[in-house]
Amino acid sequence: MAFRFIHASDLHIGRKFANIPQPPDGNIRGRLMEARHAVIGKLAEAARSRGAAHVLLAGDTFDTATPSAPVIRQALGAMAEAEGVTWWLLPGNHDNMRDAEPLWDTIRKDAPSNVIAVTETAPRELGDSAVLLPCPVAYRALGSDPTEALPGMTSAEGLLRIGLAHGGVTDFTEAGDTIAPDRDRSARLDYLALGDWHGRLTVSDRVHYSGTPEQDRFKHGQRGVCLCVSLDGPGAVPAIEEVPTGSFLWQEVALPLTARQDAAAALADALPATGRRDILLRVAASGWANLPQQVSLQNAAADAAPDFAHFELRTDALGALFEAADLDAIDRAGALRMAADGLMADANAETLSQADRDVAADALARLYAYVREEAE
Repeated sequence: MAFRFIHASDLHIGRKFANIPQPPDGNIRGRLMEARHAVIGKLAEAARSRGAAHVLLAGDTFDTATPSAPVIRQALGAMAEAEGVTWWLLPGNHDNMRDAEPLWDTIRKDAPSNVIAVTETAPRELGDSAVLLPCPVAYRALGSDPTEALPGMTSAEGLLRIGLAHGGVTDFTEAGDTIAPDRDRSARLDYLALGDWHGRLTVSDRVHYSGTPEQDRFKHGQRGVCLCVSLDGPGAVPAIEEVPTGSFLWQEVALPLTARQDAAAALADALPATGRRDILLRVAASGWANLPQQVSLQNAAADAAPDFAHFELRTDALGALFEAADLDAIDRAGALRMAADGLMADANAETLSQADRDVAADALARLYAYVREEAE
């Protein structure tokens, strides 16, 4: 019978999502924080439904080295409820052993019997058929390959060798540490479970990043998953199943616009049709738009925003077109027209910085929108 386990990483339980604006009439940060805790139950269900007795968490289970007592206790309590499942927690760079020493002391003291902190670089038995070879992160900036001890770890003949580590095979870590891409071969591993990269990534047949089970950034374009790994025996190629676990989708949508295009209709066509409450959406407009288009786009975005968990319209790459007819719509003479002419001159002034030109263009668009609103 195949040996099965769940590979997950980067739960970042306790993350506060301070980078996401909190609307006055919403609680998106609270929803995102709760989803990170709730994923524990989803991992447990993935294990139970697939006959996996172990969940390997490849680092950064907690977002900081000093999570609050309720965050720790409630996470451990949720893991304790997973009857028949053993959780293996590896220190990562966010919850490394030095900075988070009190955290790991607390886990060792208060953890239920089915939660094991792997804070030593030493083999641990996974039942009768496999051995876990953990590589806990000692410091946030380690400065070396965190898996360099793996080749020297011994195991009994006939046991599956499963490595567990946190760091980058390519240069995407904060510390700049790099795991040898052939570590599975040099350490005779049947599987190497990696954490740190928040997206799902296959390095080789035996080396995988599960990504975070609950996404937390506009980068990877899919909901979080965990991996159910099946090993038929030493030397066999692992069978990998991606198991959906994420509640939220962080999605970026490109919105290229051309002159005279109906900007509001283009935005409507680009928006996802279903599941909006659980989507954090970033719309990146580009191309060109005149003043009526800009106002139409902003109004359409404001109208759509409440449908989503979070909504951003980015217009940094959207060039502004200014036409005499648009300025006439503001006023044909007088103070408003003088202000409009001055703003248009600044928006087109090559002697000004791009930032100052953008401010002028934005101010002109706002003036146009205000005047048109008053007229209507």
